[in-house]
Amino acid sequence: MTEHRKAVKNRKRDFEAHHQHVHDYSEQAIAAGIMVVNGSETFKSPLRSEPTRHDQPMRLVERCVEEMRNVTDRRGTAGDGLDAKAVIVVEMDNQDLSSTRFFTTAPAPTIGDPIHYDAFIQRHCSVYSDRFL
Repeated sequence: MTEHRKAVKNRKRDFEAHHQHVHDYSEQAIAAGIMVVNGSETFKSPLRSEPTRHDQPMRLVERCVEEMRNVTDRRGTAGDGLDAKAVIVVEMDNQDLSSTRFFTTAPAPTIGDPIHYDAFIQRHCSVYSDRFL
């Protein structure tokens, strides 16, 4: 996600609609979501002639991470929410792909954070075991 301000509310709505759709299909189904956020200062979109520049990309990343935290969590097989969710933060300018990097420190979720990728995998496995094994 690179259009942080415009897109973050839409992505939150997308995740909320996703879990609703999945659970309308089956209460047992596992609804999971991963938000990938780009923390690069510049980004060359194929839709624009000039690269976009962000003055404070980490503040934008923080906002996106917080929006994902606000997506409804589901516990059990009743009710609304994602069964597992995560945020991955990358730095990719879409010009020099060799400079792409993965964030492992704040503002990206860190180990122990419920929306860190490791927690996502653990949660997903736990939900699967509880429902299907």
